[in-house]
Amino acid sequence: MKVINKLSAVAMAVIVANSTSIYAAENTEEVERIEVTGSHIKRTDMEGPSPIQSLSAADLAATGSTDLIGALQKLPVSGAGTFSTQGNSSDDTANGGSSVALRGLGASSTLVLINGRRVAVSPFAKDIETSFVDLNTIPVSAVKRIDILKDGASATYGSDAVAGVINIIMRDDIDGFEVAGKISDTADGGGEEQNFTLLWGSTSDKGYHNFSLDYFKRGDVFYADRDYASTADQRFRGGNNSLSSSGIPGSIEVVRSMLTDAQWNALPTKSIADDGTPVKQTIFADVWGNDKCDESLIIGDICRYDYAPHMSLVPSTERISFNYNGVQEITDDIEGFMEFSAQHASTFIQGAGSPSFTELFMSGDNPNHPLADDADHFLHGVDISMRRRTYDIGNRKKDVDSEYYRAVIGARGSFNDWDWETAYSAIRSSAVEKGFDGFPNKLRAQEAIDKGYWNPFEPSTNTPEGLAFIETTTTRYGSSSMQSFDATVSGEVFELEAGAVAAAFGLEHRYEKIEDNPDSQYLRGEIFGTEATQANGDRDNTALFAEFSVPVLETLELQLALRYENYSDFGNTTDPKVAFRWAPSEDLVVRGSWGTAFRAPSLVQLHLGRTDESPSVIDKERCKITGSELDCEPYEYTAVVAGNKNLQPETSTNYNLGVVWQATEDFSVGVDYWNYDQEDLIKKIGAQKLVDCCGTDANLVVRGPNEGSTPGRIQTIYDTFVNIGGRETDGFDLNLAYKLDTNDMGFFKFDYKLSYALNFEEQSFESDANGNTSIAAEDLNGEYQHPQFRWTASIDWELDNVLTTLSFSHIDAYNDLEDANGDKFKIDSWTTLDASVSYTGFDNLILTAGAANLMNEEAPQAPSESMGIDNKTHNALGRQMYAKFKYNF
Repeated sequence: MKVINKLSAVAMAVIVANSTSIYAAENTEEVERIEVTGSHIKRTDMEGPSPIQSLSAADLAATGSTDLIGALQKLPVSGAGTFSTQGNSSDDTANGGSSVALRGLGASSTLVLINGRRVAVSPFAKDIETSFVDLNTIPVSAVKRIDILKDGASATYGSDAVAGVINIIMRDDIDGFEVAGKISDTADGGGEEQNFTLLWGSTSDKGYHNFSLDYFKRGDVFYADRDYASTADQRFRGGNNSLSSSGIPGSIEVVRSMLTDAQWNALPTKSIADDGTPVKQTIFADVWGNDKCDESLIIGDICRYDYAPHMSLVPSTERISFNYNGVQEITDDIEGFMEFSAQHASTFIQGAGSPSFTELFMSGDNPNHPLADDADHFLHGVDISMRRRTYDIGNRKKDVDSEYYRAVIGARGSFNDWDWETAYSAIRSSAVEKGFDGFPNKLRAQEAIDKGYWNPFEPSTNTPEGLAFIETTTTRYGSSSMQSFDATVSGEVFELEAGAVAAAFGLEHRYEKIEDNPDSQYLRGEIFGTEATQANGDRDNTALFAEFSVPVLETLELQLALRYENYSDFGNTTDPKVAFRWAPSEDLVVRGSWGTAFRAPSLVQLHLGRTDESPSVIDKERCKITGSELDCEPYEYTAVVAGNKNLQPETSTNYNLGVVWQATEDFSVGVDYWNYDQEDLIKKIGAQKLVDCCGTDANLVVRGPNEGSTPGRIQTIYDTFVNIGGRETDGFDLNLAYKLDTNDMGFFKFDYKLSYALNFEEQSFESDANGNTSIAAEDLNGEYQHPQFRWTASIDWELDNVLTTLSFSHIDAYNDLEDANGDKFKIDSWTTLDASVSYTGFDNLILTAGAANLMNEEAPQAPSESMGIDNKTHNALGRQMYAKFKYNF
């Protein structure tokens, strides 16, 4: 893609984020630590060549969030692809996980570090394809600061640092004991939280040793707990009817291949195709016998089901975490360091009973056939399939138990004016997902139908023994591990007139392995209505890197970086970066950067085995002919996804240009223009796009037999990962900070941060009305899950022993996905207010009370979503009130 220069659009609105807070400007030691992120060369200047935003522990606490994702997802720089545990259901493939996608480029394009080093990804990928570092493995209590590098950094850190870097700095400043606790609850029910923390440590001139023990528990929230999301029939809000076509007791469905010509001709005719062929009715709501479909749920001849009330909106979670971070002097010039983290987490998820879409059959001579006693009915003696819920064995329930361990051991020191550091890291994350209720085994269910153990059309007649026969338990085991060795040396190489040229050289070797294995029932295709993945792969890579800081003038610094990587599974890549920092005066800094970045295909995308999804798809081909609801509204179909070992890495070019102006001692302005240009994006083509473009290609979309000129109903869609198209996005960040110290009214701090996208153009596989395919570019800016801008604003007021914080968060309006007619609903903008009050008047004790979403603003309506809310952009918890304490002794 050609770079689109939008500098004129921001009118030289020069560029770079004022990434440090007023507090950081007053604390030289804090600023020095912040600037380490993004460079292997230590520096003391407050503003470096790359834009960095820093969140202190106090900033995190002010958000009221008990976990990192709660704070990070509110940042304007966070975009599409950011996700929390909200929206987890029994169909989710990464239950209990969360991650951030900077600039909306995807969670897998955002590199997460802990103390400057990589972390292993979660064993379970999100939405089958997205590998991510699970932020829930890191308790807030153990975090000292978070640095967010807002430009590409592959030249420094390697793969995944496409959109930027989130570097989590752990506590190293504990001297004594600290006890803290927090409780919270929501105004609308569910989601109650308890969090208790014990921290202790010691600090001396020989080193420090910091420990933390953290306990966190959150209750679940169901869609039923939020009236506006408590039903999948959103017509009461002007939205869509997304009730499932798999109901109770369900619908009879006939398949052409199972019928004789006479039986097929006896079916009612729904319409006449263009060539005169009758289009037959093939689905009939079950209205026979004692157990009948509720008349209010029969829509379009189909027995529907409202699954929303039974589904988790936020799963319940319990986590206990331990962290150690220590440094000890070994000799005058050498110190050793060690980091250790461990966590056990349990998550409970619930979904509605398993849906069946023609997986099960009943022969025409089965005694339980619903029309067995009606010899005159056209379905008498006909082999039938069905759409129904196995609600009679209960809602689907899963427990996910996960373990996380991380250990780093290393040493650093100096030799002949050169600093050196080396370390070995070992990280392992594992999880066991158990489906313990509500999961039917297809083979047993079919046997039970055939032998009369279980009657799907008369559930009230079924016995406990029959239900126990069809029910099973499921298990999925996953693990992700990483071992790495790194070494870096840095120092001054020679003198120029303006100062010394500093350099850093290093190497890193890394081995990664991932396993994701469902039990044999999944592998044999015996579990229907629930997604599961299978992926097994490993690789190693070796990297060499160099970096130079060149003082061209006393006011101008040039940064040069280069990194070479060799991967065992796809080859080599080399990425450079050039950046500058110009300070023409004490109160003005101009800076910019240019570089290339890459993202290696994840092990899941390379090695994913056959995996079944249940996407909602509109069959536009049939809709144009039949006009029926079943064809013209989103319905679940089976999509088969698999990995692709021929994938190549995504590549990217990015640049940044900006200015930071300290207008007065109390007021600063920062503006930052950013631009990313990606190529060879790795993604699934997508079930809807495949149906739109290739709905009659039997290699991609398997259908039942045609009904004259009318294509048969979709049975299976085949999808996979490919390198396809590119993406370009650009925009600017605006940062304003002001402080006001009054004599009588206290001390005020004001902060405003805006991220505004000028363009978000993505190339993808498209098709026209005639099914002709091409690679087309679409501007997604302002479209689904891509609001054009986000901003946050905060006011801190400190008077005597009271500190009050008000924080506003705004997400711009954007378009929903288009419906069958090509129309798009406008999803409203959303502004929330967080507030907290802390009292510090007691010795060593701080008390705080507050609320997130104080005004209890409902998440805006999103008709394309089954329950009417966009879980990845908005939060449905509502007002969350909390109280907490912190005591030092």
